[in-house]
Amino acid sequence: MLAVLNITNFALIDELSVEFERGLNLLTGETGSGKSIIVDALGVLIGGRFSSEMVKAGAAHASVEGLFSVGENPRVEELLGASGLDARPDGGAAELVVRRELAAGGRGRIYVNNRLATLALLRELRPFLVDIHGQGDQQTLFNPDTHLELLDAFGGHDPARREVSTLYARWAALRRELEDLRRDDAEKLQLIDALRFQTEELEAARLSPGEEEQLASERRLLGNLEKISALCADAYDKTYERDDSTVARLSQLTHQVEELAGYEQTYRDYLEGVRSARVLLEDLGLSLRSFADGLRFSPSRLAEIESRLAEVARLKRKYGGTVEQAIEHLARSRERLEHLERSDERAAEVSKELASARDAYLASARKLHDARVKTAGKFGRAVERALVEVAMESAKFAAEFEAPGADSDERALTRSFTAGGIDRVELHFSANPGEPPRPLARVASGGEASRLMLVLKTIINPSRFPRTIVFDEIDAGIGGRVSEAVGLKLKTLAGHNQVLCVTHQAQIARFADTHLLVTKTAERGSTSVGVRKLDQRGRVEEIARMLTGAQITETARRHAREMLKTA
Repeated sequence: MLAVLNITNFALIDELSVEFERGLNLLTGETGSGKSIIVDALGVLIGGRFSSEMVKAGAAHASVEGLFSVGENPRVEELLGASGLDARPDGGAAELVVRRELAAGGRGRIYVNNRLATLALLRELRPFLVDIHGQGDQQTLFNPDTHLELLDAFGGHDPARREVSTLYARWAALRRELEDLRRDDAEKLQLIDALRFQTEELEAARLSPGEEEQLASERRLLGNLEKISALCADAYDKTYERDDSTVARLSQLTHQVEELAGYEQTYRDYLEGVRSARVLLEDLGLSLRSFADGLRFSPSRLAEIESRLAEVARLKRKYGGTVEQAIEHLARSRERLEHLERSDERAAEVSKELASARDAYLASARKLHDARVKTAGKFGRAVERALVEVAMESAKFAAEFEAPGADSDERALTRSFTAGGIDRVELHFSANPGEPPRPLARVASGGEASRLMLVLKTIINPSRFPRTIVFDEIDAGIGGRVSEAVGLKLKTLAGHNQVLCVTHQAQIARFADTHLLVTKTAERGSTSVGVRKLDQRGRVEEIARMLTGAQITETARRHAREMLKTA
């Protein structure tokens, strides 16, 4: 549900904040007052085109922000989690704050719960947030890929469709595996030879993590042996060998502190530290002598190290850039080699599994196809009956199938396999008598498509698509009792969804749970748009205006009051 919509410097809007409620939210106002601008801003918010032309003249940037309450929706939380976002930042109810910003120069940003997000994520979230239906904005209805979902929703085919999808995934995975196994024999033999060479080369090298660092350390030692020997000798001499060595001086110091401690207790605290220092230096001296005695220059060992380091560097360049990646490459190559060497045996196994998976999928898909065919007639008749109530008495509606028959060849049949079954369905529609139904996207006007979507939303299980549904221009070309029928359908739909509707019809406005009046004012050469929520008195005035125009009569007010009483 959309709770709040904030708009800044968008088209004619300077600064606007609109609060929406549950149920049916109606936006009314004079023609050209800016109602459609609000719908356009909402379209931008959920992933529509946001261009610099939409920034208010003279402004440096524009922004649209919406607060959505999404309830318990695992798919939304999954999408957010995959992008490192949290649907419950405060630990309470699941909420989304979506904000889009655009500088006049064209640079834009998207934020979800105050974190930078991508347009791709926004468009993935869109189906769970807002569904806009208006002229030129029929994302769902004009897309044939969604028509099968509408038919399945009407027929309650979701369990069967999930079964088909699971069986399809199994069949597709086995098919890919078999294709990999049956690749061209010459190519496979070349790959086996290459993998065998790589594994033998890496196995012979016996790379190990940390080896390179150890060899580099030993090379530094052998390459600087003379300097290291001199340092050891000098350090040992100063530490231990001379009469005035550091150890000898520390021994004298120890005796002196011991003697002082006999006179002053404070110095007893220093004795342990002084003794420890002497022991440490004695140990250092012995280590220096032992290390120096063990130093031996070996040209052959240095050459061996240089050769090994060059070999390690070559293998690193060839197999990934690091020793660890080269070791990982060896493991992968062994696995692929084993897989290829037994590919014929595995191909026979997979072929049997694939045939079984295909039969299981096809049986389930054909069962679903039969159920869809039975549903299609009921679906068409239900839609046509409902269209009569919204001034489309002559409308024809049908779900047309494209499915290969039982006698289709194997290749054609396999091409029809999808996660949704073997069917392709497209909705066909005709609004005029004597005209045969044609693909919906080619023949339906914006107003017709809006009313058709309203009908579909009310006859299909309405709780299947709980979200904010927006209708713009839904009342184009209708009036009187038809408008009232449209209003009743909107009210019904609003029982399970939040509905936002722009209307010019009083017969529709009377059913509002929340009535918002959109106004446009011009001051000091600048035009701005405002929105305010109407109380009961304000609703009477607005509905009376919608009935009579600018000159509101007392008769119109009485009529408006009666309409509201019976809504």
